[in-house]
Amino acid sequence: MNLKNLRGRVAFVFSDDDYDVDQIVGVKNIRIQDPDELRRIVMKSIDPDFVSTVQPGDILIGGRNFGYGHPHYPPMTAMRDLGISCVIAESFSPGYWWGEMAEGFPQITCPGILELIRRWDHIEVVWTENVVMNLTTGRSLPFEPLSHSEGKMLSSGGLVKYLQSLSSNPLL
Repeated sequence: MNLKNLRGRVAFVFSDDDYDVDQIVGVKNIRIQDPDELRRIVMKSIDPDFVSTVQPGDILIGGRNFGYGHPHYPPMTAMRDLGISCVIAESFSPGYWWGEMAEGFPQITCPGILELIRRWDHIEVVWTENVVMNLTTGRSLPFEPLSHSEGKMLSSGGLVKYLQSLSSNPLL
């Protein structure tokens, strides 16, 4: 696994358990595919200043069972388009987790993350040590390691690219 460490600010903390990511764009907008339109509506009802304050590399934090519900791609497509680098949560809804990992979007399970960070803290995900470091406070916390195939999928850029690499090199 050859993943580059992720370093950024905590752009938002979704602290509620069972958070439905469709709320990020609003349930009535889950069929929107246009990136410009998604950018105009993302987080409007939650934090109207989000789009103007987020920076490439920023990170989202979630509570338990993040992504609960019927996960649709537009909310996280909008987040990736804004430059969000990953989601770190106490735990994930399995359907959401697999869908986003298949897109090559890192989803990191880290029990206790809500106690480690606050919004706008600077943090780093250190893959080789399976740890999230809070660079603002100096504290750190281990996260659940990825399996070999999950790491290869992320380092390949998603499931399709990973499977293509397997077909071109059957020894992987």
